[in-house]
Amino acid sequence: MPTPSMEDYLERIYLLMVEKGYARVSDIAEHLGVHPSSVTKMVQKLDREDYLIYEKYRGLMLTKKGQKIGKRLVERHAMLESFLRLIGVDEAHVYEDVEGIEHHLSSNTLDCMTQFVEFFEDKPELMAQFRAFQESNKTDDE
Repeated sequence: MPTPSMEDYLERIYLLMVEKGYARVSDIAEHLGVHPSSVTKMVQKLDREDYLIYEKYRGLMLTKKGQKIGKRLVERHAMLESFLRLIGVDEAHVYEDVEGIEHHLSSNTLDCMTQFVEFFEDKPELMAQFRAFQESNKTDDE
């Protein structure tokens, strides 16, 4: 199982591969806000763990294992964003909150959250009732 740091890299590499068709060390470093040397070290580690194939000066390519996990991580991130937006988390906090919690939830919890999101997306009348409930329970501090 990848560490949270490895997950961040795999998620970003997967997204870059989907968006651009390739992922360069410099692109990964820019998106994650780290030094290229840190990316190179992590990419080498991911290569050793069979998540990707890395050839110095030639680039990298996700293995099937890396693609599967990368896709799952992107889907997890998107679902958590949907969940937080659904329950009314202020948009300014959604991304940082997802980053803070995404590595610390069990598969069971993620499955339950996914079902919750799907239920409310399919029931707009209940969502409207929930929003009205939220409005009526706002405190003066909000």
